[in-house]
Amino acid sequence: QVQLAESGGGLVQAGESLRLSCAASGRIFSISAMGWYRQAPGKQRELVAAITSGGSTNYADSVKGRFTISRDNAKNTVYLQMNSLKPEDTAVYYCNLEAKAAGFRYDYWGQGTQVTVSS
Repeated sequence: QVQLAESGGGLVQAGESLRLSCAASGRIFSISAMGWYRQAPGKQRELVAAITSGGSTNYADSVKGRFTISRDNAKNTVYLQMNSLKPEDTAVYYCNLEAKAAGFRYDYWGQGTQVTVSS
């Protein structure tokens, strides 16, 4: 089994920064990507940013230029640096790990960390 431990959420004012971390542990195999999703009240969960094992990144349009995802493969840890935060970034942020083996895809999720941005 895979466990994802998230940290770094909190309450900040608009324009400030936060850095989220997610460390994976357990029976980790064939990680294809790690990333961050978020879910605001009354809205569907959406992709914020993802990074593949090869280092390719993908961002939601709403965070491009403000958020940066990075990864430490040796530590199985992914980071999300969030700058110039806006009230609309307020959500629960979930870490995701995507693994592939024998033609199957496996998704693992963290418990979520709250990010609140006040105006």
